[in-house]
Amino acid sequence: MSDLIKKSEDADLETMPSFDFILEKEAEQQTQVAEHRAWLKSIKHERPLPKHHYKVAVYIRYFNQTKHEDYLSYHKQQFLDTIGLCPNWEFLGFYIDEGGTAPNMENAKEWTRLLQDCFDGKVDLIITQKVSNVSKKQSEITFCARILAAHQVGIYFISEDIFTLASYYQEDLKDPFFYPSPDWQLLPDDDLALRGILHD
Repeated sequence: MSDLIKKSEDADLETMPSFDFILEKEAEQQTQVAEHRAWLKSIKHERPLPKHHYKVAVYIRYFNQTKHEDYLSYHKQQFLDTIGLCPNWEFLGFYIDEGGTAPNMENAKEWTRLLQDCFDGKVDLIITQKVSNVSKKQSEITFCARILAAHQVGIYFISEDIFTLASYYQEDLKDPFFYPSPDWQLLPDDDLALRGILHD
């Protein structure tokens, strides 16, 4: 009997365990993204309107791997020319982080400065080329969009043609899932022992 058990255990060790749970989660996320893209194609898109008064900032993630000798100047001029067509928009400036891919948000100094200017009421519309300029993490983008919307600040992602203050997002923005719960406590900035891993 013990020989049968041993053979069964040996056979189990010769079979690769399944990691399908990871693939299932990725497939579910891809399905949700595909459904959202299909939905976006089916609706009339809303964009920031030229007639609306906006205090506009442009966020650029700069990585000069293009045919243009000074791509940053060329890219900035494109933004200036387009924003110039909207006389009710007040252009406040460029916020530029370097790097080919989006880092963790907390390491992007200009993005952090831009967020602070939004919270201080200086900016109410951010224009950037694409979502991945800001973050590759869906949760970070969603969190930022919701927090900024609470301050009446919108983000317009040009490549994806997404405006976070569009009317069809208003119900989602009111979902309290990402809001702090009443039992949350702010950690003091000067006590590194309490903050622990946040500074790693």
